[in-house]
Amino acid sequence: MNILEIKNVSKSYSGHQALSDISLNVPEGCVYGLLGPNGAGKTTLLRIINHITAPDTGSVTFNGHTLNAEDVNDIGYLPEERGLYKKMKVGDQALFFARLKGLSKAEATRRLHEWFTRFGIMDWWGKKVEELSKGMAQKVQFIITVLHQPRLLIFDEPFSGFDPINANLLKEEILRLRDNGSTIIFSTHNMESVEKVCDHITLIDRSHNILTGRVSDIRSEAGKGRLSLTFRGSDNGLIDALRPLVEPQSLHRSGTTDPEVTRIRMKMLPETSVSRIIDTANRLVDIDSFNRDLPSMNEIFIDAVNRHNLPLLPDSGDKQNSIN
Repeated sequence: MNILEIKNVSKSYSGHQALSDISLNVPEGCVYGLLGPNGAGKTTLLRIINHITAPDTGSVTFNGHTLNAEDVNDIGYLPEERGLYKKMKVGDQALFFARLKGLSKAEATRRLHEWFTRFGIMDWWGKKVEELSKGMAQKVQFIITVLHQPRLLIFDEPFSGFDPINANLLKEEILRLRDNGSTIIFSTHNMESVEKVCDHITLIDRSHNILTGRVSDIRSEAGKGRLSLTFRGSDNGLIDALRPLVEPQSLHRSGTTDPEVTRIRMKMLPETSVSRIIDTANRLVDIDSFNRDLPSMNEIFIDAVNRHNLPLLPDSGDKQNSIN
């Protein structure tokens, strides 16, 4: 069942087209990643889903009916532009927002104590917000967002500003929320978190939806025919022997954690078989491993945006050399 269905949604501001005929379905009980370069339209879509603004055309269905103002009670939204009242005490502010969401003081206090303990910030209950570090403040805002246990949670760049330990803590909490029945939509530039957390993604570029689907299906489709070969020593003519069997632009040589081992990545031509690739390599080098080479979400992101006629975005640091 889809908890959210967006059909042919468009939105413009003063001549700027923020969204163009966007359609997507968010299954209930999943983590759904909303990806795209800066200015692609992600935040506009999140605001439409949260009923902050309305689309010019198209429809948004939430839990089987047209999205309306009352549905906001079933939605938790953590925007990228975050803010707390700096002079208020942390606990008082958290209670204030919890009461706005309809919780009694007793129930809000109980839930907040559980969350503050889980996040290791109980000692900050009586401190002023201005005394919190950026990471501490983000934890408080995350707790406030999820406290009333909404069916749909929307996070805009939730990992921004977190160190690796706290980013992992947040990742585990997002997965726990999903396993307990919540549906999570989040916008992010962190492709590693997409692979670890997301079940589905939509990639928006220049206001258009250019890629949608399950992460596993997208990686599998993009990885068809892609292989990774590692071997020891010199290539002994391997590159020249492989050229007729693979797409030339797909041949890449890179190092590994073992300085004596070289990796070659490639994509087979349609008429080539895996056995022919293995036989060719086996005659020339000492094969260390031979695997299907599933692309990372970062690679898929860059390729999809590039194919949508945008300049190639910077790589994440995966060092490899094309073989021309």
